[in-house]
Amino acid sequence: MMICTLLLAGSLLSAVDSPPRVIVVVGAEGTPEFGAQFRNWADRWQTAVQQAGADCRVIGLTEITPETPDNFELKTELERLTENTSSTAAPLWLVLIGHGTFDGKTARFNLRGPDLSATELASWLKPLKQPIAVVNCSSASGPFLNTLSAPGRVIITATRAGSETNFARFGDGFSAALNDLASDLDKDEQVSLLEAFLAAAARVREFYADSGRLATEHPLLDDNGDRLGTPADWFEGVVAVKSARNGARPDGLQANHWTLIRSVAERALPTDVRIHRDELERQLAELRQRKPNLTEDEYLDLIEPVLLELSRIGEEHSREMPPSQ
Repeated sequence: MMICTLLLAGSLLSAVDSPPRVIVVVGAEGTPEFGAQFRNWADRWQTAVQQAGADCRVIGLTEITPETPDNFELKTELERLTENTSSTAAPLWLVLIGHGTFDGKTARFNLRGPDLSATELASWLKPLKQPIAVVNCSSASGPFLNTLSAPGRVIITATRAGSETNFARFGDGFSAALNDLASDLDKDEQVSLLEAFLAAAARVREFYADSGRLATEHPLLDDNGDRLGTPADWFEGVVAVKSARNGARPDGLQANHWTLIRSVAERALPTDVRIHRDELERQLAELRQRKPNLTEDEYLDLIEPVLLELSRIGEEHSREMPPSQ
């Protein structure tokens, strides 16, 4: 079992190492005011993707016909990706910007034409084997997390429940964080999916606190496939310091390895070294979670070789880096 886990982790990290395919879907605007905001958020994503040298497809901003509504365009785009169903294929980042609805049973993302349900999207993503990140910035998006969660995926939603149906501001903070090193919590000169999630959630909290309003959106992140999700206030920096009562593992470790715009140092790091480093960081996080159940000597014996190996990698790489200009 341990060997299988390591092989799976290695293949996922290898795929995440490849330039991603980014699909940004801009939903029905409702009013021109919302439309202007959604286009601004989409523009930020396009700028970040361009800077990353990745591939981007934007759906929802061009004219449509009755024969080609936005849900048809998205389904067609995802079907094209099934030509390469390998788990080591380039990862897919799917971003949903707009409004959502929930009728008590089904959560939907509002599109021009037929809306997109969480169940429908799950069926479209099912044939894809590569790592997938879905960032649903819409209201009532919480049920998308439960439906889409799976191993090898990072699912982020603007709300924790379908009942949170008011306009969601989460997408504003998330798109702004992509290229803002103020969101770089671990000071590695790049912003991960986890860090963008935490920055956006902080901006949401600040908005409601400053306006004296009851918060109507509570973002969640799931990256361990347990369909539970972890709120942003469970984290100190990029480390989850709280855990569920049932002992379920908190999320965040995988999401912190997903980075759109890589730093100079990260781009210079060989792929095999990056995979090894990320696996060591995963081991380190798991050991910290196990710490309450270990004696101090047991914990130190287990964590010391991991820390030493991480230190060795850091020292060797820093010697190989060219001097800063």
